[in-house]
Amino acid sequence: MTTLAQLKLVSAKRPTQLSPIAQRRNKVVKRIAEQINLAKALADGRTYAPTRMRSVKDDETGETKTVETAKRVKAWWWNADNGKLVLSLRYGAKVIDLAKGKSAIELASTDELVPTLTLLRDAVMNGELDTQIETVSAATKAGFKK
Repeated sequence: MTTLAQLKLVSAKRPTQLSPIAQRRNKVVKRIAEQINLAKALADGRTYAPTRMRSVKDDETGETKTVETAKRVKAWWWNADNGKLVLSLRYGAKVIDLAKGKSAIELASTDELVPTLTLLRDAVMNGELDTQIETVSAATKAGFKK
């Protein structure tokens, strides 16, 4: 019992589900992590192709099999007309406004890409973009209603 006496024991219950705000944050953070991996692969000169499991129906036997396929990750950055790199933050297919009327970040080169994405990830995790993510999420949900 002396070993357990060294630990701080508490009564706690694990929540059954996350709040909607935490779910949206996790979704954006996961996508930013993909963009960071894509940017690092680009800087190293290799390709980034994460895989996912997909159910496919076999034509001959009619059985459903689970196969591993490559997931397509589209870059959130592009080259602007002035030669600079422009980065936008997305929630699904929609662009998140970072400030009123401003939805992109201008970067001098690809060297600034990973630190900027890391900074965005930290901002999302700290809840600094919750209202913007909520707005885009509501707009996305409204598109599904009839």
